[in-house]
Amino acid sequence: MGLLTVGNPKLLKGQKKGYLSSVLHFAPATLSGKEVCPKRTAGCTTACLNTAGRGGIFKKGESTNVIQQARIRKTKMFFEARQDFMHELVIEIQKTIKKAEKQGLIPVFRLNGTSDLAWEKYEVMLSGKNIFQLFPEVQFYDYTKINNRKVAHIPNYHLTFSKADGNDRDVRIALSNGMNVAAVFHKVPETYLGRPVINGDETDLRFLDPKGVIVGLKAKGKAKKDTTGFVVTA
Repeated sequence: MGLLTVGNPKLLKGQKKGYLSSVLHFAPATLSGKEVCPKRTAGCTTACLNTAGRGGIFKKGESTNVIQQARIRKTKMFFEARQDFMHELVIEIQKTIKKAEKQGLIPVFRLNGTSDLAWEKYEVMLSGKNIFQLFPEVQFYDYTKINNRKVAHIPNYHLTFSKADGNDRDVRIALSNGMNVAAVFHKVPETYLGRPVINGDETDLRFLDPKGVIVGLKAKGKAKKDTTGFVVTA
């Protein structure tokens, strides 16, 4: 069971800029029986990209598929066999680094594809180091709704805050702390909250974004029908 995904269409856009992006997808919310999105809202739970692309293709009369089942297995492995999981993650990162080098690309990793875990807290195989410290030369990045994560001292980990329904106060805190904020729009505006809006759909490479911007994402999938306030009407 592989942990990392490389073939995501949005991730592939990054190759034009010289990067090979890999993402780890867990079963979001509590689909595995374990909560992996502690600050999720009603809107983001409903509109989650967990069912985007192949993950949302089900045979007639079925409510799951091999992709969803794999995400549940990976999530359970993380919680129930943590060191085995971290060992496998290290191996896959090492293999991906070598693959990127052969292709002349820079490897980058996003560990919260459909989760919001504080990876800085998890030790790798009794090493006393987290995954970012174990691979200090590699760029990691994520979106998060947790605005008090202690990652400022980790130079190779970039976080973009995610706006959702009902977390306006957290958005203000994130902006005041110098974080960029990603927001989902029905129609992406030129400015929002007094900040310029950039097109976040061009690539997934958030660590390349200029500081002090709003990352505008177009509503996709279930989000197109959102009525919770998760999708912004600006």
